[in-house]
Amino acid sequence: MLTIALGTALAAGLMLLVTGTKILQEYERGVIFRFGRAQKALANPGFNLLLPLGIDRMRVVDVRTRAIQITPQDVITHDNITVSVDAVVYASVSSPMHAVLEVEDYMPATLQLASTTLRAVLGKMDLDDILAHRDSINNEVRQILDTRTEQWGVEISAVEIKDIQLPTEMQRAMARQAEAERERRAKVIAAEGEVQAASKLAQAAQMIAEHPGALQLRLYQTLVEVSGEASSTIVFPVPIDLTGGVAPSSQLQSMMQTALALATKQQGQKQLEGGTRADAADADRETVGVRRGT
Repeated sequence: MLTIALGTALAAGLMLLVTGTKILQEYERGVIFRFGRAQKALANPGFNLLLPLGIDRMRVVDVRTRAIQITPQDVITHDNITVSVDAVVYASVSSPMHAVLEVEDYMPATLQLASTTLRAVLGKMDLDDILAHRDSINNEVRQILDTRTEQWGVEISAVEIKDIQLPTEMQRAMARQAEAERERRAKVIAAEGEVQAASKLAQAAQMIAEHPGALQLRLYQTLVEVSGEASSTIVFPVPIDLTGGVAPSSQLQSMMQTALALATKQQGQKQLEGGTRADAADADRETVGVRRGT
């Protein structure tokens, strides 16, 4: 009988030991309730011994950062445009005691609060501001959430807007606006180029007016460039006031000789081309005649 009693006592002791122990992971903390009252000391990672038979009950809290996905929210902006916003919130438990005692389910409550806060913040802004200032929106939503979830023992580390979906009509309107803006920039750049070109031409004209000989040099250079084309016709002007008065006879003769040489060169090229074409035509006629004789 003594052996049976000892065995029974030993089995009961082992059962109590098993039911009264709890092992926590490194990222877990435990809130202990004894007869329904929360204990001040938290259960730390590792081996924890509790009073058996339901005297002590533990609520385990994960203190790692979680990514809370906010479902797409239909938001009406300040300028009455409906957009769909998708965001994510990164939250972690800083006080397991408050997370268990102050709110029923801290993560679903944080998700609902994040959704309503996001709609409230975006509803006060215009569409252009929403598209251009995502970082400031993220910081504003995070500060509001962090202030309101602090009493729950939840810390908001970041809020990120993932996507902003616009209506199809608004996308087409924005595309037309962007195209018109680029055309405006192109026209402004072209006008600025014309202004700069006109300024440079005015400077060149002023320099030529101060040095009349530069105009004659420019004229010769233009004649050299034009003479490279065999099919071009050159009209050579002889301005009287080129040198500030009546041109000397030697200078006039030089200019006339230059024009005559250019004209002779062009005429010779045309005659050479005409002769070559005539020779080719005679050769073709002779070839045809030989074939007919044959």
